[in-house]
Amino acid sequence: PLRDGVPGAVERCHAAGVQVLLVTGDHPDTARAIAERARILEAGSSAAAVCTGEALAGFHQDELVEVLRAGTRVFARTTPEQKLAIVAALKRMGRTVAMTGDGVNDAPALRAADVGVAMGIAGTEVAREAAQIVLMDDDFSSIVAGIEEGRAVFSNVQKFTSYVLASNVPEIVPFLAFVVLPVPLGLTVIQILTIDLGTDLIPAIGLGQEPPDGEAMKRPPRGAKGRLLSRSLLVRSYLFLGMVQALWAMAMFFTVLVAGGWRFGEIPSASDPLYRGATGITLVSVIFVQIANLVGRRFESRSGLDRGLVKNPFFVVGVGLELAFAWAVLHFAPLSNALGTGPVAPMFVALAALGCPLFWAVDFAAKRLRARAAR
Repeated sequence: PLRDGVPGAVERCHAAGVQVLLVTGDHPDTARAIAERARILEAGSSAAAVCTGEALAGFHQDELVEVLRAGTRVFARTTPEQKLAIVAALKRMGRTVAMTGDGVNDAPALRAADVGVAMGIAGTEVAREAAQIVLMDDDFSSIVAGIEEGRAVFSNVQKFTSYVLASNVPEIVPFLAFVVLPVPLGLTVIQILTIDLGTDLIPAIGLGQEPPDGEAMKRPPRGAKGRLLSRSLLVRSYLFLGMVQALWAMAMFFTVLVAGGWRFGEIPSASDPLYRGATGITLVSVIFVQIANLVGRRFESRSGLDRGLVKNPFFVVGVGLELAFAWAVLHFAPLSNALGTGPVAPMFVALAALGCPLFWAVDFAAKRLRARAAR
């Protein structure tokens, strides 16, 4: 009997871009009935959707590839050799193949697939030895849960990578401006280290601990050539997110300087209170926009402002420490002396904090535009 969760699991596979084929030694009518109830086939599908082992016996591999491309999803009365041939044809089409099985006759196909999945309860010892994964509950839904978990891990690595890479730009731009223009240095090396090794650390860990968000199973597979550091991730992190952060941080740096009477071309000393306040507000501005970046990186297309935000303890602790550190940078003398920062007027702190909702709004607008362009 078909398990209750299988039809829903198959539908989730289809939504995730994963095709499900039924390859069995059973009678074609039995195979079709099960496939329709499992939603592998639509009710009333054409006869071409089911292929028998008798027909497969006369096919060359090129013909088998054409049958698969034509939409055949069920193979009945198949032999172990034919199961192996189906796996080989799918791999020849460039597909990544996961094969499930429980019997001795499934072992060759389990071994030939990219991922062999054997049944832990009903499976034979030969099948378990031939497979890379053994299901302890013999439930197809567990395979789908495994796919979702794997995609979540990959997605989380990309999330915290993008989060960390984005802050590199506002750290680099002050040095470039200092070299190219007659302006003071916006951030010092020690201040940059406090971002990379201090304020960014716990939130980045939190992004790596996010549970599956549901978005990963609505996107097509990345394919065998899918990269962790993809071009789109690097471009978005450096040329969009990072540049927005850099512009805001540098704008706050010069706002404090100009308000204090600084003129273009002047290079104040490191002990100048005006300079210390300006570089402090630059550091604080980066912290504020990184809080917004943390929220935005949680999802590819959603805002990130949901109840799950406060359920992640790393987010709560990380943001709390960032806010405490931002205050200490400006007002806690031992820390500000060590970092070379100083206090500024409250209105400048409020203006720097405005960068948090502004960055989030710009990021979310870009997400909506990407989603609309992808339709």
